[in-house]
Amino acid sequence: MQLVILALALLSLGLSAVAITRQQPLNWRFAVAEVATTNAAPRFETIFDYTAPEGQAHSPGIVQEEGRFSIVWFEGSEEAQADVDIHAAHFSRAGETWQATEPAPYATRASLGSAFEPQQLVVTLGNTIQNEAAENALYATVVSVGGWAMASVAGVRMGPDGPASARKLNLSPLLNRSHLVKSPMVEYEDGSHGLPAYFEMGSAYALLARMDAQGRVIDTRRMPAKGVKAIQPMIVPLDTTRAVAFLRDFDPSWKLWISRTNDGGQTWSEVTPTDVANSSAPVAALSLGGDRILAVMNDDAERRHELRMSLSEDGGNSWRMIHRLRDDAGDARYPMLRRLPSGDILLTYSHSTKRGIRAHLFNEPWVAAQ
Repeated sequence: MQLVILALALLSLGLSAVAITRQQPLNWRFAVAEVATTNAAPRFETIFDYTAPEGQAHSPGIVQEEGRFSIVWFEGSEEAQADVDIHAAHFSRAGETWQATEPAPYATRASLGSAFEPQQLVVTLGNTIQNEAAENALYATVVSVGGWAMASVAGVRMGPDGPASARKLNLSPLLNRSHLVKSPMVEYEDGSHGLPAYFEMGSAYALLARMDAQGRVIDTRRMPAKGVKAIQPMIVPLDTTRAVAFLRDFDPSWKLWISRTNDGGQTWSEVTPTDVANSSAPVAALSLGGDRILAVMNDDAERRHELRMSLSEDGGNSWRMIHRLRDDAGDARYPMLRRLPSGDILLTYSHSTKRGIRAHLFNEPWVAAQ
């Protein structure tokens, strides 16, 4: 059996090498959208506040479609359990307000397992993000055996009644296990995308995976880390070649960690700690243009019931806290930030120690007024 596994691993490595050599050189210049200015009045509103009837609702993601958006999360008795499915609330415009559908299952373990070819068992589901390179598509963290350390990333195409097709990404030539996703994709000038991901078994590390037009992995670049398990990279491009990645330390050092690239993600600096405190929790961040970054994070290890919104004017070197999101019912964690086509900024996160999902909508004049 060991010889069979070794032979399959070597075959996978060989096929991966052949596929890479056949690819055209990659474009390594980030697509940087121009941030439009507005004279609108400052605005900050809560548009969604949900508590699961029982169990947990955790790790929200944001999926944008033409004219609407959805917030998706995993819900069940407890994370990594065999009753966890992906739930969603869909938002559409009604005059000056956003109206949400009732939260409901969106991609269940059974429906996703049936969407694979051949069909396979899906034990539990986790972090889910939008696949921005395709319509009606997601990347979901899928477990077929074991727990998070045995997870895989699945590319999922959604149909009108749930998952229509699914395929696990080839992020590792050795049994393709222990990869997860958390943060939004980054776009390149040629329209291709990079997927931030992380490996969580043993020596955990973060990486950027480049995808082809068919959603296949054609290149991966690690963020080197010595003596630290740096996971859940949140990548913010600053211009066409520079970007900063914010990372969580899986073995808590109570610090926020970063890595930087000056060549579009081809190489990354060694992951290093910052002066910002962090309670081993992921960061949400968004470019406001140039070296200005808006971030939402747990930056006080003793106050996990607070998420703090901070602004950097120098590419993440220094920060000014501008707003405090307090949750007296428990921990507030796992934020996600996305800019909508209107220019408004959507923030969602878990509240009440994974019991529910909350979302706020605000604009840049509100940020500037803080």
